[in-house]
Order: sequence, then C-alpha cells, then structure tokens
Amino acid sequence: MDQKTYANLIRQAWEARKMAYAPYSGFLVGAALLTPDGSVYRGCNIENAAFSPTNCAERTAFFKALSEGKRHFSAIAVVGGMRECKEDEIDYVYPCGVCRQVMAEFCGEEFVIVAAISPEDYRVHSLKELLPEAFGFREGEAKP
Repeated sequence: MDQKTYANLIRQAWEARKMAYAPYSGFLVGAALLTPDGSVYRGCNIENAAFSPTNCAERTAFFKALSEGKRHFSAIAVVGGMRECKEDEIDYVYPCGVCRQVMAEFCGEEFVIVAAISPEDYRVHSLKELLPEAFGFREGEAKP
C-alpha cells in the first residue's frame, strides 16, 4: 500500500471518530477498514454504562463490513484521543486484544494496521507484529 492509500484511510478514520459515543471515558476512537475491492467501512467506539456491552471502533467497522457480506480485508486505520484534546496531546491508538483477535478470525498475519496521529504521521504494523502466536489465524480466508 502507498502513502496516498494510508492518508485516505486515516482521514476516513478521523471522520468516523466524530460519530463516537463515549460519555463515560471521553475517549473518542475512529477506524476505517479497507477491503481488497477498495470499499471502506467506518467504525467508532460506542460505550455503555454497563461497560461490557461497549464496542470498539475497529470491531464496529468489521461488523459493518461482515454484515454486508465482506470477508476479505486489506488494512485498517485507527485514530483516537480525548474529546477535548489538543493537537499536541494526540498519541497513537492501537486495537485492543479483543479487536486483534477479531482481526485474526478474518485476516491473515500480514493484514495491515495503521495507528495514526495524522495523514502524515502514522505507524504501520502487520497483525502478526501486534498479535504474535494468535489463536486461529485464518490465513486471509474467513469461514463461509
């Protein structure tokens, strides 16, 4: 993937972040999931007072794509920060362990995860780097 593709994904993740529902933590996260055909599915975090029903931005994006029949994925960009944070207070946000395990269910080890501050300032990792020795890597093929 090239810098232009990453920049587009990051911009879409920032747009998704605007939809986050995080009244308890105030930490807003957006994600943009890319499929091989160029489709992008956005997700945001959605909190709940009971906490365990909370859903992360990354899983929201995956579940939207999966619910529309997508089963192959190329990359995801993730951005986030406190609701009122200043530009210099933004830091890289990475998927939690549960999100990484969902990725392992539907993606191969080389699936790309982009943790970004801006379209110009980002880090690129493979899923294998962020989830070594994962339970059940699917080698890019989801179960039918």
